[in-house]
Amino acid sequence: MGKAVEITDANFEEVIKTDKPVLIDFWAEWCGPCKMIGPIVEEMAGDYEGKAIIGKVDVDTNPSVAQAFGIRSIPTLLFFKDGQIVDKQIGAVPKTILTQKLEAQL
Repeated sequence: MGKAVEITDANFEEVIKTDKPVLIDFWAEWCGPCKMIGPIVEEMAGDYEGKAIIGKVDVDTNPSVAQAFGIRSIPTLLFFKDGQIVDKQIGAVPKTILTQKLEAQL
């Protein structure tokens, strides 16, 4: 069963250097909507195992990555392809919206 990758300031660059699409969930422990979207992100990590990389960044413990991308409200989900941001979703949304955005990058 796939599990979302814990992404940190230290491993971020490595994670996005891939030929697979990458979905990163920027979240925090105290954020209510983040708790709603967290299980969806974990589920997608299983659904897309081997096809895409699904990860999570805790903005409280990894402020550099969050600042680098101007993350001001969470949850924010960024979609990367070839190391570049290709799509973005702010706020908690249904799984179907996230899968559509990810499918578009496959």
